[in-house]
Amino acid sequence: MRNRFMAFTALALASAMVLGGCGGSGTASTTAAPETTAAAEGAATVETTKGGMEGGTSLNFTTGGDQGTYYGFGGVIAGKVGESTSTTVTAITSGGSQANIEAMDAGDAQIGFVQSDVEAYAYNGTRLFEEAGKVDNFSTVCDLYMEQVQIVTLDENIKTIADLKGKNVSIGAAGSGVYFNAMDVLNAYDLTEADINPTYQSFGDSAEALQDGKIDAAFLVAGAPTTAITSLAATKQVYLVSLDDEHVEKLIAESPYYSKTSIPKDAYNTPDDIQTVAVGAVVIARDDVSEADVYNFLFGVYENLDAITAAHAKGAELNLEFAASVTAVPYHPGAVKYFKEKGIDVPAK
Repeated sequence: MRNRFMAFTALALASAMVLGGCGGSGTASTTAAPETTAAAEGAATVETTKGGMEGGTSLNFTTGGDQGTYYGFGGVIAGKVGESTSTTVTAITSGGSQANIEAMDAGDAQIGFVQSDVEAYAYNGTRLFEEAGKVDNFSTVCDLYMEQVQIVTLDENIKTIADLKGKNVSIGAAGSGVYFNAMDVLNAYDLTEADINPTYQSFGDSAEALQDGKIDAAFLVAGAPTTAITSLAATKQVYLVSLDDEHVEKLIAESPYYSKTSIPKDAYNTPDDIQTVAVGAVVIARDDVSEADVYNFLFGVYENLDAITAAHAKGAELNLEFAASVTAVPYHPGAVKYFKEKGIDVPAK
């Protein structure tokens, strides 16, 4: 079933505009992402915990498009790590998970965001990396939060995934993890790419195409709330499509890297929660990044959760147990050291 929501108030929109994920497009840039959010303005100052290991260096943190959560939240994290440790981090825009792995493989970035499913594709040389071959010169740093598969439309008659048949649907930017997420969801409903009229667009371009009536629906995969949707909702009546239990179970059985989840009704001011599936938002690092730098990255994040949450709503979803939950790709030595000090064992590379 679909859920409808109306435009936000100015305050709610200001809070949401800094949120948004992975499949967004954007050429890599050294412009730092914002370190605070509108939601944090006027909030009580939260003291930063300083420490970590000595000998930190400078790292480029490849994130996502400027309409996504990765970029906005990445800027907050980068600022906090630099403020609290000897490691300096610069958050840069990118074309999403696959682009991040490629940038790291080329040495243009040292750490980056990646969807948990795309991380596994790269490490094992499947799907997105089947033709070019596997990339395995990286390790896991942490799993930050869940990224929901969100299907947005302006058409109130699109109530289920089955209703997408014959429609113009954006299924993610070319080379993004969103494409395969969209295919997985469609396949669970016995639909293929040939059953829709696909376009391959970033989050921002998808929202613009929806607004202009050029497409009927769009897949986005990001932590909710997402800028592309909240911006659209400011001027249009927007609907999100929920996944029913039967097809969620089928999807997870066929693609076990998904988890059943929901988008809370307060994320988009909807009357009901929206059922969907999600993947993890993982941070990875090149294997040649020093132990000190990865340790400091984790220190800057997990020793300063209150300060990070005050600056960005995603901070409230972070916890050590989830951070240590990745099994597909082993952890970096700096991460192993940090988690061991917290009494948590993670698979080491």
